Amino acid sequence: MDSTAQDQPLEIVELKKLSERLESAELPSDLHDKAATMLRLVNFSFKYGGSHTNFDQVENYIDWITNLPWNIKSSDNLDLIKAKEILDRNHYGLSDIKNRILEYLSVMKLNSDPQGGANKHVMRAPVLFFVGLVGTGKTTIAKSVADAMNRKFIRIPFGGMGSALDLRGQSRIMPDAEPGHVVKALRRAGTRNSVILLDELDRVSEQARADIMGVLVELLDPEQNAAFTDHFIDFPFNLSETLFIATANNTSNISTAVMDRLEPIQMPSYSDQEKIIIAQSYVFPKIVAEAGITKGQLIIDDDVWPAIVRPLGFDSGIRTLERTINGVCRKVARMLVEGKGTSFHITQTNVKEFLPAW
Repeated sequence: MDSTAQDQPLEIVELKKLSERLESAELPSDLHDKAATMLRLVNFSFKYGGSHTNFDQVENYIDWITNLPWNIKSSDNLDLIKAKEILDRNHYGLSDIKNRILEYLSVMKLNSDPQGGANKHVMRAPVLFFVGLVGTGKTTIAKSVADAMNRKFIRIPFGGMGSALDLRGQSRIMPDAEPGHVVKALRRAGTRNSVILLDELDRVSEQARADIMGVLVELLDPEQNAAFTDHFIDFPFNLSETLFIATANNTSNISTAVMDRLEPIQMPSYSDQEKIIIAQSYVFPKIVAEAGITKGQLIIDDDVWPAIVRPLGFDSGIRTLERTINGVCRKVARMLVEGKGTSFHITQTNVKEFLPAW
């Protein structure tokens, strides 16, 4: 640092750094001017003995606006063959749901086709809304949609959400104000065309449900979300290229106005036979690899899987199945580490020795 900079008060040096950061960021011109005015006021305040409180607030605000993806987009992959491969690799069955997703991507591909010309009819595909019992794959299939499209995936949990301000953010006049979940999701994603999962819409707090549903209407409505305004940022952000996917266990607690902007897709429960196929082909290979168990160290006979699939009774999803297989793999991993064997073969005779104790 040169002698001139060393002679300057620390707050002036920090202001200059903040100003340089603002100038190097790609922001809407009106927002840039607004932030620059805030910096000038802070500079003026310092000259007349102002406190550091305003500087901290302005610094926090500029940190947020310069880290939002105002103009950053990822390149969409709308190859239906590739999308189908990803869906089939991650999910067994669900053919009706997979076809609906491929139809959804087809609409997006037609709308993004540059050869459509100025007279091309623009139609926005509705927001996918997966409805089903716990463990039926709602969240994972939403993640697969993002993977298939080559988009960033961010989840916003609605379970227990107690205020619409959690979504829309707080005004900066409030102490410890911060942006809402939507802006935070955009910052984490780093792109404005990410896939944002609105998870468990039916589980918001009852006293805040009406207000939260009102914000959701704005988020999901293509006529309104092109200028979504977070209270903290206090400047419209274009969410028209963000792909929203929603989930819920049921629709009874979701307002009619929100339902009108969603396309419900019912997630089916799995039969025992379907779970056996899912366990053998999807869940077991994944968990074995995560546990550090190599091929051949753990073998499970085919006639053992019914006991693994339903150890406690009926379960609509695969959460219990995953926990059971995890428990089996953990026991085998410990036995391998303790030198009790180099490989293990689970049969109907010894399966109870490996199943977790509930």
